Amino acid sequence: MAISPLTDQATETAQRLQGVWQLLRWEIAYSDGRPSSFPYGEDAIGLIQYTHDGGMAGTISRGGRPRLSGESVRSVPEAERLAAFESYFSYAGSYETRIHQGQAQVVHQVDLALNPNFVGSQQVRNVDFAADGSLTLSASDPLPGALGVMRHHRLVWRRKKAT
Repeated sequence: MAISPLTDQATETAQRLQGVWQLLRWEIAYSDGRPSSFPYGEDAIGLIQYTHDGGMAGTISRGGRPRLSGESVRSVPEAERLAAFESYFSYAGSYETRIHQGQAQVVHQVDLALNPNFVGSQQVRNVDFAADGSLTLSASDPLPGALGVMRHHRLVWRRKKAT
């Protein structure tokens, strides 16, 4: 049985994703023309990792987060815990690649997440590799509370160099 070109492309995408990537930029554009936003600031930092056996983990935070006032997150004031939660995003699980309407995609099956509402969800990202070696993961979704307005997430990553 011959493997289809679409399957070959999905397999190649999976192979190219494998490794650890550092976040360069997360920008959200809006369909109503409002200015773009940066959910964790223009200096956000993050890592995403894809393993050869189908595991993935991603984490993003605001750059320059202040240290907590105590040694344990459980012993600091509630406002500090809330600020730490609101400045950090993370989930992990498994992934698979596919080709959808000619576009390479990665589907993250979320098993564990800082936001409990993500657990059990599938997060679908369009995959584009640039000539400079960077990786762009993108997706669109409705802007909560703004009827008919779509937001377009674009996360640009570069392969992390081994140290």
